[in-house]
Formats: sequence, C-alpha cells, structure tokens
Amino acid sequence: MRVLIIGCGYVGLPLGATLVRAGHEVFGVRRSCAGADQLAAAGIQPFAADITKPADLARLPTPFDWVVNCVSSTKGGVEEYREVYLEGTRHLIEWLAACPPKKLVYTGSTSVYGQIDGAAVKETSPTEPASDTSKILVETEKLLLDAAAQKRLLAVVLRVAGIYGEERGHLFQQYLRDEARITGKGERIINMIHRDDLVGVILAALKNGRAGEVYNAVDDEPVTQLHFFRWLAETLGKWMPPFATDAEDAQRKRGLTNKKVLNRKLKMELGYQFKYPTFRQGYTDEIRRLEDAGLLNIQPEPR
Repeated sequence: MRVLIIGCGYVGLPLGATLVRAGHEVFGVRRSCAGADQLAAAGIQPFAADITKPADLARLPTPFDWVVNCVSSTKGGVEEYREVYLEGTRHLIEWLAACPPKKLVYTGSTSVYGQIDGAAVKETSPTEPASDTSKILVETEKLLLDAAAQKRLLAVVLRVAGIYGEERGHLFQQYLRDEARITGKGERIINMIHRDDLVGVILAALKNGRAGEVYNAVDDEPVTQLHFFRWLAETLGKWMPPFATDAEDAQRKRGLTNKKVLNRKLKMELGYQFKYPTFRQGYTDEIRRLEDAGLLNIQPEPR
C-alpha cells in the first residue's frame, strides 16, 4: 500500500514506522521541514505541506491507497481549529476527489460529546458540546461522514480520548511538576488511550473500519480524577495533589465535560485488543521508562 500520513508527529511517526516495517510505502506530511530526518530514519518519505493550503496538497505524489489525517492544532484557539480541522478537511476531501484512496481514517476527539453528568456515551450518543472548538470538530466529522454517505470518500472517524505515553499525559506531567490540582470533589471522569494503542486502532481502522462509521478510540477504564491521582500517589510514594480553590475551580470548569466513553464497538467491529487496557498498565510502563532513564526524581514523603 501507498500510505499518506498527514500530521506525522507524536502519533503519525510511530504509525508510519509500523507501516514501513509491514512493507508499505509511507509518506509523512508535516507543516515544515522540521523533523524530516526523524521521519527518514524511520523509513518514511518526508514532505512539508500545510493542509490549510490547497496548493501544498496538490504537490503531493498521488495516488494513495490509505490516507490518515491525524493533524493537531498548535495553539488550540477557535480560529486555528476552524482552519486546521474544518477547512483543512474540506481541502483534503476536494483534493482526494480526483483519485480517492481505498480508505481514509481521521483522528478526531471524544470532546464532541458534551455530556457533563457522568453518563456513559457510545457512538450514537448526542454530540452537542458546549465549547466552540468542539463544535468545529462536530462540523468536521459531518464533512467526512457526508462524503462517505455520498460515496465520494471512504472515510472512517475515530473519536480519540486523551492520549498519553512517552513524555505525554497532561495530568501526569502536572503531577510530576507538583502543579496538579483536584477539581471539585475529584469526581470528573478521565478517558484515556495510550499512544501505542491509538497506533494499533488506526491500523485496525485502515484494515477493517467501515466507511461512514465512527469508533470511540478509548481504553477499557474511564477513571475519576481522584482515583487516578490516588493510584499515582500510591505507585510513586508521593503526596496527593491539593484540591483546587473555588476560584481555580470556576476557571477550570469552563467547557469541561464529564462522561464515560465506551469502546465496545471498536473492539467488536475492528477486533482490536488493547496492549494497555487501562491507565495502570500504560503508566506503569512510562514510570518504569522514566526510572530507567534516571528522569524520575521523587522525594519520599516524611514519616
């Protein structure tokens, strides 16, 4: 297969390397030439192109059998979301119209679920988020699903939970820096997926995903913030983080959701088996990696 990975970074690079090892010809796109040596070392042919610029896409060496769009925004603002996700996807659909791939996989976000009551959500649950950026992601999904319904593009949508892994994991990194705060009573639910599993899920979607379908890319165990920090504290022998002040809570709660994202459809239809079914296995490996590298300096609690 000739495979194009757009946004060949934290997830796209190991995905591309895995595909290369399986004998595929892989092309990796980043916005700039930065990191081209890293891609080349993995056997990926690097290209500098910006999905927001149709002329850049036109220079890529079509055709492709598989296309993976795993772009991310750098600043995270509404306008960049609109430009990168919505308009970028529109450009991508138009560019691929002349020579559609056998499959396109798009990595979106579970933030399209706006539930705030701790409800369990599956792929058919309402997607009515409050935040403007998440609304843009809902619009982006609609572009792809409409194109699939009209048989213009065999697109599969992955709604990806919070990605963690080597040098990633927002709450984990905050905890190591002593910057973490427990919001409210710590009851907000966190949904996660290890990077290695996301790579595996994308591969499964390329091979077995049905065009026009949505799959939640999330591990087996949504966990409350309090239980997550309690496990980290017990595992590392470190103090629990403090609870946020009322002022901090008021600021952090804006746009936050609270739901349990279910992955049954992913496992049933794609047949994917998780390497890290829960955060415990994934973070145990990351903690071990940091210890082996001498990068984990935890001061023991006073007795």
